[in-house]
Amino acid sequence: MSTAKQILYKLQLIEEAMREIDLWQSHPPKPEAFESVEPFSIDRMLAEEWLQWVLIPRMYALLEQGLVLPTAFAIAPYFEESYKEDTTGRYQQLFKHLRALDRLFMQDNV
Repeated sequence: MSTAKQILYKLQLIEEAMREIDLWQSHPPKPEAFESVEPFSIDRMLAEEWLQWVLIPRMYALLEQGLVLPTAFAIAPYFEESYKEDTTGRYQQLFKHLRALDRLFMQDNV
């Protein structure tokens, strides 16, 4: 399976995991939230908002258009830090998929 197809599959798994733990939202954040210049829009969005409304759509667009994908990519640590207070283990499946996505971007053939 090509790296692009693997990335697409991981994005789908991430979306599915977000839906399973009720992180997937039906409405986007306010327009000004998208004006952030901070990494992960940390000053204006929750981690799950950034993932759903910024990263996933951008990655789908890059893949669909056949554009160059990022070569340095590590988002799992941000999400692990964001949800570190959780003791239920509810985010573990999401973390697993985020780490797998990160690994795909560490490969030489991206």
